[in-house]
Amino acid sequence: MATNNDSLYDPRPGVPNALDIFARWDRESEQARASLPGYLDVPYGTHPMEKLDVFRSHGPSRALLMFIHGGYWRARDKNDFSFVAPAFCKAGITVAVPNYALCPAVTVEEIVRQMLQASAWLYRNASNFGAHPERIYIAGHSAGGHLTAMMMAAQWPRFASDLPKKIFQGGFSVSGLYDLRPLTRANFVNVDIRLTEKTAAKVSPALMPPATDAPLCTAVGSAEPRGFHDQNAILNKAWGKVISGDYASPGDNHFTIMDKFSTAGTTLNRAVLRMMGLL
Repeated sequence: MATNNDSLYDPRPGVPNALDIFARWDRESEQARASLPGYLDVPYGTHPMEKLDVFRSHGPSRALLMFIHGGYWRARDKNDFSFVAPAFCKAGITVAVPNYALCPAVTVEEIVRQMLQASAWLYRNASNFGAHPERIYIAGHSAGGHLTAMMMAAQWPRFASDLPKKIFQGGFSVSGLYDLRPLTRANFVNVDIRLTEKTAAKVSPALMPPATDAPLCTAVGSAEPRGFHDQNAILNKAWGKVISGDYASPGDNHFTIMDKFSTAGTTLNRAVLRMMGLL
């Protein structure tokens, strides 16, 4: 039987056409990989899943955007989200989409470590893709939104001595999860991610301060389950000093909000460009 937290945090029951949306994302992602110049399956670590795709900007790179996919840390793949790249590449942005290992084969904490590794690799190698290491930004959706906030809470010099205090100059988290303790009572997902109160707290960005003054924007669709609105409010309260924008995305559910994120000219897409100082 579903728990109360299942209904708060499971976005699928409220989106009957979710599979159609995923199929469209797959088609658009395949087209993006076929048409955009770049580099696919570049290793950033030794694990078979520690690979990323880099899509080159149209013209000189104005910024590099690392986008982390969602899937509740247990599903999806970078190949499912190549569709985010075309509009940003056309705007002069280099886009990197990393993969990571999935639960239950690994823990959420290990996924955080992999994203730390991917972030450090991008900083060290940005210039190889025509991007500037001091113009790197981060964004993510759902579990990727959680990982985005975790990267902005990271104390980089402690992770590696060659890293600066600030790798990311700004971030944009879409439909993110920031206090993971309620997910211990969401059986539909915790069967795979296997969090306890203790391990959930350890990987909850809302329970730690942002590491720098880099601005963070958040967004949540008006048609998303209440839990995502609760999570958005939690982070905005905890990180208020660095929150530079919070976007409601009227009418959007947990999945259609990504169409707004990746479509040129929408309020959400323009907000990402503004976060990067490009508008």
